[in-house]
Amino acid sequence: MSRTKRSSSRKSSSRLLPLAIVALLGLGVGAAAAFYAVNQVGMAPRQVGPYVERRASGHNNIVEGLGRKLAATLAGLDGGAASAPPLPAWSAGAQAAGTQVAPSGNAVPVSNPGALVQAMAQARAGDVITLQPGTYSFSGVNFIAASAAGSKERPITVRAERPGTVHIEFKLSEGFLVSGPYWAFENLAIRGACTDTAQCQHAFHIAGRANGFVARNNTISDFNAHFKINAHGGSAPDDGVIEGNTLSNTAARKTSEPVTPIDLVAGSRWAIRGNLISDFIKQGGDGISYGAYAKGAGSANLFERNVVLCEHNLRGYSGQRVGLSLGGGGTGLPYCRDQRCITEQDGGVIQSNLIASCSDEGIYLNRAATSKVLHNTLIDTAGVMVRYPESSAQVEGNIIDGRVRADRGGIIHAGDNLETGLTRLFMGSHPQRALFRDALGLDLAWAGEAPRRVSAAEPAAAPADLCGKSRPAQPAYGAVENFAACLKR
Repeated sequence: MSRTKRSSSRKSSSRLLPLAIVALLGLGVGAAAAFYAVNQVGMAPRQVGPYVERRASGHNNIVEGLGRKLAATLAGLDGGAASAPPLPAWSAGAQAAGTQVAPSGNAVPVSNPGALVQAMAQARAGDVITLQPGTYSFSGVNFIAASAAGSKERPITVRAERPGTVHIEFKLSEGFLVSGPYWAFENLAIRGACTDTAQCQHAFHIAGRANGFVARNNTISDFNAHFKINAHGGSAPDDGVIEGNTLSNTAARKTSEPVTPIDLVAGSRWAIRGNLISDFIKQGGDGISYGAYAKGAGSANLFERNVVLCEHNLRGYSGQRVGLSLGGGGTGLPYCRDQRCITEQDGGVIQSNLIASCSDEGIYLNRAATSKVLHNTLIDTAGVMVRYPESSAQVEGNIIDGRVRADRGGIIHAGDNLETGLTRLFMGSHPQRALFRDALGLDLAWAGEAPRRVSAAEPAAAPADLCGKSRPAQPAYGAVENFAACLKR
């Protein structure tokens, strides 16, 4: 394992270099030359393998066969578990206990789909719309509108009294279209049920003046982007909270549309914490998907204490899955908060997250200025990428089963991290996995003594860990201090 302490700015090499790397390795050319090429290009084996297979495609049988063989070899060097391990009983994601106390306000009970639509259309600040147990199915309309205005002191709440008792099925492109401020949704189970599954775009579309949105303790499945947040009519929704939700898909999404369970564009000061996000496979378009991102010239957005499993029940698909991102793949200028997107994000923070089983980067920063990447644990990913001169990141206290890479002028201020150099990755060596009892099985109890930081510049400022616990003066690397504290009791 290596501890990094550096500031770096590296430019990418020729796009043909990955093929040269594999040719060197496959033909048995000297190790020194191969390792030099590996470190120059900066790509992990899991990224090189698909590239080689694509480049070999369309050539004669011998070349195609060699491409497949080399891709499989690289996947074997870098890959994780072949099948899904059972999920631990995380304290992340939606919990059976739910939110214990109903908010005070005007009680509005509803017991059928029509009554829910009417209650939301007539809602006033302070209403608490409580769905009675049952299944609520919606089809034949464009969306369910949430346009009334709540207030910070008196939000409009839509909830189930107990999780697991209210099931909402949307056969709609969008489920709830939230355009009014201060709406909250909690304890709901929501499923996309479109005949053409790709047509179920969003469970929630939060747009325009929808400041102060809250989603807490919901279980949401089978959408392209479970939460879509964007500007509209000259306003961008700010100060939202997406907390303690379970977001997943039961099948790959056959669409060219963005596949990103939390798709945040142009909003600022959102807190996205304590969610369990998994299985966001895009089978269409560019094949690139993200667990969550914030982009579009917003600022001060926070991702903390989330568990992101790019592939869990859905495995073996082609394409690139990225865990968390500030900047995503970029934003068209009309959709940017400032209509310019000189930077995609300013002052974003990614801290105390567990990110695992990603075919590409665990954390990706794209034109993301003054970012912080603190005390995350990345397992079975390519690592951390900081790209373009507009990006600068403090990278501190992380465990990275992969490498940290600056590309095309990106700036990394790397403090004390545990990471794996590219040379070791191409040798099939993963020392960070050995820190845990069973890293690929998602058992993150320490295999021995917890590795603790010896040079934390500001130990008192270390963020709370994945379990929400405060850290000692000499914190452990990564997201977890004591794995037992992250499990339900």
